[in-house]
Amino acid sequence: MASVHFVNQSRKINISDGATILEAARLAGVEIEAPCNAVGVCGKCRVKLAFPEQLSLVKIGENHRLDKNDAASGWLLACQTSVFGNIDVLHKDKSDENRTLRILSEGETFDYALKPYISKFGANVYGGGTLLGTDDLPDDEVYAIAADIGTTTIVAELIHLPTGTVAASESMLNPQSVYAQDVLTRIHFATEEENGLQTLYGAFLSAFFTLRDNLTKAAKIRPESIYEIVYSGNTTMLHLAASIDPAPLGKYPYNCDIDAGGYISADALGVSPFGKVYLPPVVSAFVGADIVSGILASQLHKKPGVTLFIDVGTNGEMVLARNGHLAATSTAAGPAFEGMNISCGMRAAPGAVEQFTIDEKGKISFKTVGDVKASGICGSGLLDITSELARTGIMDESGRYAKPEKTKTGGETETALRERDGKCAFFITEEVFLTQKDIRQVQLAKGAIRAGITLLLERLGIGEEQVDEVIIAGSFGYHLREDSLVNLGMLPRSFLGKVRFAGNTSQAGAVAFSLNSEFRDEMKELAGKIEKIELADSPDFEKVFIASLGFGNA
Repeated sequence: MASVHFVNQSRKINISDGATILEAARLAGVEIEAPCNAVGVCGKCRVKLAFPEQLSLVKIGENHRLDKNDAASGWLLACQTSVFGNIDVLHKDKSDENRTLRILSEGETFDYALKPYISKFGANVYGGGTLLGTDDLPDDEVYAIAADIGTTTIVAELIHLPTGTVAASESMLNPQSVYAQDVLTRIHFATEEENGLQTLYGAFLSAFFTLRDNLTKAAKIRPESIYEIVYSGNTTMLHLAASIDPAPLGKYPYNCDIDAGGYISADALGVSPFGKVYLPPVVSAFVGADIVSGILASQLHKKPGVTLFIDVGTNGEMVLARNGHLAATSTAAGPAFEGMNISCGMRAAPGAVEQFTIDEKGKISFKTVGDVKASGICGSGLLDITSELARTGIMDESGRYAKPEKTKTGGETETALRERDGKCAFFITEEVFLTQKDIRQVQLAKGAIRAGITLLLERLGIGEEQVDEVIIAGSFGYHLREDSLVNLGMLPRSFLGKVRFAGNTSQAGAVAFSLNSEFRDEMKELAGKIEKIELADSPDFEKVFIASLGFGNA
């Protein structure tokens, strides 16, 4: 028998010999992020022994990412460290960081008539014209919650259905990300870990209850006045929010087991006793309701000419529209854009580098979220930095750091590029840097997006120069810069001047679904007609992907 004392949280838990610090944390209710699902590659579950002499009481696994100097100082990866005695662990509580996480709740939308699914006449509450139940609440106290359930964040808005106004808005980190960061690792956790699905569903319910309580408190209403919830999100997130096993999504033929475009009971959500949850239609296992909501919000299916819609994230989903014909695909970009798998990566919380430039004299300038001291790099900053490194020649097209004397600029960049632990790294500050390995993670992520764009255009026989407009959707995408995307080579140079950042169209679409029920049948029919492109089935995929890894633009 062993024990782990989490000093900062004043919690102590007894465990069996050989259990990991991460397992102990989960038993003790201490939140330690392990977005790679305890594989040891993300390095985010970093903890420190309060007393370095306790190193003799732990065993470090083969996948331990930290170097020997870190381990000698007591720094460990919780998921890779087995315990064989009584140890004391220091772990920074990230709840404050998560509360200040910058989350975009708004996205572009369009004008539409007010025709909600829910209506109330006297004591009678109707859904789509069918009597759902009766209550004694006021006739005008009729609400819905529109929620964008993202892999990383959750946004919820309380909608007053009689007037179509947003009564309150709340957002938070998706607590499921503590267990697994991206879609594939979350599917694995839900299906392979003991009680995995129940753990992830419980985490979602906890988040929903918090959001619901904050919304109703802000609007000064009762939860029983909420008669409908609209979930928007990728296909995996809808499965987990509905407590449905996502296992079929992770293996061929990648079936979807939810009633997409249908309804489930809201019994577990603490709202009206006869409340409903509406699940918008999905296109496929990896092109979900968030994209269908985005199509609705941007009216992509009604645009003339050629428009490319891209949701940049861990699962890069994209839709190509040509005069009403839509084709969709997805590409596994991975978690690098969320700041995961990056040495100094973090989410868009105060202190995260979000903008970065190098001028003609080699002077480095950057901006952090909250304009406070830099403590890490978020996704938009990561793309800015790598774009500038490529543009100035500090990093060559292959992604390898150049020698300082061979760069196109001097100044601060000459001292910013130096060794760390025997390997080259670029230092933004003394504590915040980008390693060669980090560059490779960005390379893989941006290469996946660019390959998806190339193959999607080729499948429809459309040249890059024929694209009239590019819509970048999502909270993360909203903070990107067109120049960085092009200089990095994620977007073709012919896209310059055509890019528009549309914000959280998944949330905007969820609101539209809640306020006009006619969109539900319309978008279900449309989703069934969208051409599904499986990139893995393309004989040229590997060749195109490798060609897309280079930085810069031909």
